[in-house]
Amino acid sequence: MPDQAQGALAPRTLTKAALRHLAEELDLDVGPAPAHARRLAVSADRDADVTLAPTLIVAPAPGLADDARRRVRHDAGRLLARTGGGQVEIAVHSDDHWIQEIHSDPPPPTTARIQAVAPGLVQWIAAPQTATVLAEPGASVVAGQTLVEFFSGEAGHGNLHEVLAAVHGTEIWGVTSDRERLLFLLADPLVAAGAASPAMRAAPLPEPDLLVIAPGMQTTIQAMPGRLGWWEVGVPPSGPMDDLALRLGNAVLGNPPKAAGLECTMSGPTLRFSKETVICLSGARMPAAVDGVAMPWATPVTIPAGATLRLGTIQGPGLRTYVCIQGGLAGQSALGSVATFTLGGFGGHHGRALVAGDRLHRAGLAPTAPQQVEVPPPFTRTWTIGVLEGPHGDPEFLTAVGLDALAEATWTVSPQSNRTGVRLIGPKPLWARQDGGEAGLHPSNIHDVPYAFAAIDLTGDLPVVLGPDGPSLGGFVCPFVVAQGERWKLGQLAPGDRVRLRVIDAATAARLRKKPAGNLPQHGEREPPVRHRLAATASRPEVTWRRAGDDFLLVEYGPMTLDLELRLRVHQLQRRLRSEAIAGVIDLVPGIRSLQIHYDPERLDEDRLLARLIAIEDDLPATAEAVVPSRLVHLPLSWEDPAALRAIRIYQQTVHPEAPWCPSNIEFIRRINGLADHAEVQRIVFAADYLVLGLGDVYLGAPVATPVDPRHRLVTTKYNPARTWTPANAVGIGGAYLCVYGMEGPGGYQLVGRTVQVWDTWRRFAGTDAPWLLTHFDRIRFHPISAEELLRRREELPRGDWLPRIEDGEFRCADHRRMLIDQAESIAKFTRTRETAFAAERERWKKT
Repeated sequence: MPDQAQGALAPRTLTKAALRHLAEELDLDVGPAPAHARRLAVSADRDADVTLAPTLIVAPAPGLADDARRRVRHDAGRLLARTGGGQVEIAVHSDDHWIQEIHSDPPPPTTARIQAVAPGLVQWIAAPQTATVLAEPGASVVAGQTLVEFFSGEAGHGNLHEVLAAVHGTEIWGVTSDRERLLFLLADPLVAAGAASPAMRAAPLPEPDLLVIAPGMQTTIQAMPGRLGWWEVGVPPSGPMDDLALRLGNAVLGNPPKAAGLECTMSGPTLRFSKETVICLSGARMPAAVDGVAMPWATPVTIPAGATLRLGTIQGPGLRTYVCIQGGLAGQSALGSVATFTLGGFGGHHGRALVAGDRLHRAGLAPTAPQQVEVPPPFTRTWTIGVLEGPHGDPEFLTAVGLDALAEATWTVSPQSNRTGVRLIGPKPLWARQDGGEAGLHPSNIHDVPYAFAAIDLTGDLPVVLGPDGPSLGGFVCPFVVAQGERWKLGQLAPGDRVRLRVIDAATAARLRKKPAGNLPQHGEREPPVRHRLAATASRPEVTWRRAGDDFLLVEYGPMTLDLELRLRVHQLQRRLRSEAIAGVIDLVPGIRSLQIHYDPERLDEDRLLARLIAIEDDLPATAEAVVPSRLVHLPLSWEDPAALRAIRIYQQTVHPEAPWCPSNIEFIRRINGLADHAEVQRIVFAADYLVLGLGDVYLGAPVATPVDPRHRLVTTKYNPARTWTPANAVGIGGAYLCVYGMEGPGGYQLVGRTVQVWDTWRRFAGTDAPWLLTHFDRIRFHPISAEELLRRREELPRGDWLPRIEDGEFRCADHRRMLIDQAESIAKFTRTRETAFAAERERWKKT
């Protein structure tokens, strides 16, 4: 059989079931035919393009009328175009004909491709090893570009099942593709039966449940309760900015609370529905019409199949509208939630805001009975927001008069506000101290501390109310935290709105959690943020427990100084609490000398939690003999990298032209530390081993670290106000700490250069088996690299073509104590020089 040896395959006869399916699809008659009917064979030229104009050869049929011959050719042509070639046997009698059998040519080896249907930026493609990925992460693609290719390996329909499984196992983030069309094509019964090749038939892209015609200003998929349990490594919860509005819309539709919906900022999208769908609008009122008919608010509305919903621009007060869908919206889950975190590029629809052409689908969650939810009062341009005092509300940071002034002032919402935080413009805070000491030149600077959700963060003299996409760790004083039942108001604060803070007590906060649309008391009852304090003993440092809102408690150790033994004490407490697994505890987030406990107040009472924490203290071991794993991680550093210098130029041009740290952050670091020249700054940075004390200082596994040797601790102040843009993986120094920025975003550290990625959403780093490269108590040691070589390393790391060198090791408290004693004289000399220069810079700053 020489032909078969060369790869030819014998024709395949369709099964009766496949034949019936094909005849029904094309509305043709299938036998039986009369016994005296004539049988004809019609075949297609294999060289013809059977999808367009098959060349049909009809077996000789003397006496067959021309009309009958044309009908036979027509129906046979439709069949052969569908099967991709072969031969059709047809029984003919008088003016009628019946399909008898189809002998299809076997399909060739199957090549299937997933292509982009719109331009986009590839974030990640996960595909089986049998697939060929043709677009790398970070690549810009155009419509029609092939992203992934699949090949069956040999001719015959059996391997189509392998291709189908491979397509099913492929996920694409960042780009809208025609994967649905390919799945539809490969699932065709005739293709699965081997009667047709998927390349022989053009299949339309299946209609999405919702097609985005126009996206609005910023529309994202959000879901409650957001992304919990990752605060320790700098992953914010995200979720709706106005959680009350999303809960209201879902309750009206009978959706479960976790159902995802659309959050529309300022202006809304235009959406076409392919199926009948029940929706509900909530939040700020924006014009809304279905095929020109105005929609009611906060009530279920049935959208007919084929109808278009158009949302306009908010005309009155408020900033965000929510579109809830019965059954919820489907989204790409990341770290346990479909809530969109646009800065991180994950969750929701490709980790970004919607664009025209996006194709959305319902999640199909089972509905329950609609529920009654209290509707908030009409929105306003003047808001009063309930806050609890703390964690830093006492006179250690702000004077009593200054604290009252913050609470009594009328603030204006800045246009620079967003989901990371609402900036408030108003009076300058009255501080109780000159500076932040080792933490920085400004009195707002403190040793890095975990932030509570909706904390009011004094970044320099500018208050920022942290939003659901805000950072988890930072070095600024937080005098107030918005009560949980009041946070929905943050989502409706529009630029120019007026805001007053109303300080409330824990009992009022508990009432507002149950009735978030309830009224605030006219005069708040203030409670001190310090819940308890234990004096230092010979075996442990002083301990202070501070309230941070109504669902966070902050545990602080010792005085406000940088002491690595305090961080070891924090570590011991964190390990103990993890082992106890107290019901109601959500997150444990360490800072430099503090541990923040995020808890569910409906499951765990603050007093009960506090009592347990006090009891634990005397059981914790002394830190003197503490030993923790400590890997040495070698990272490349491009000194004064062009991306870092660009961030400084942008800041000087657009934010603070006369800032003392401009135009050169390196010069500012030299001056404030009393060093001889820029080369000395560079020498110290590359000589230091930076001990990682926290993760997520500026999102996504970003380390906050300090040199193990105090003689390498360069102390600076942070930008005031902060930068609006920092490149991903920029390296900066703020206070006595170094940080590697996990992603693009705002920032305040003095920049010295740039390194490689410390976070990869799509891969797992060796050693952590997680998206983050570093762990607590790792030691970072930098080595110099050119800007060009760094770019190559940044391309190679996500592909796994290059990895940083990592050495296992330990950090021993006893060894560290011994080094401090042995080097006490030189450490004191370095510290005196630095403190003298720091004081001189502070005086220079006061004069300017």
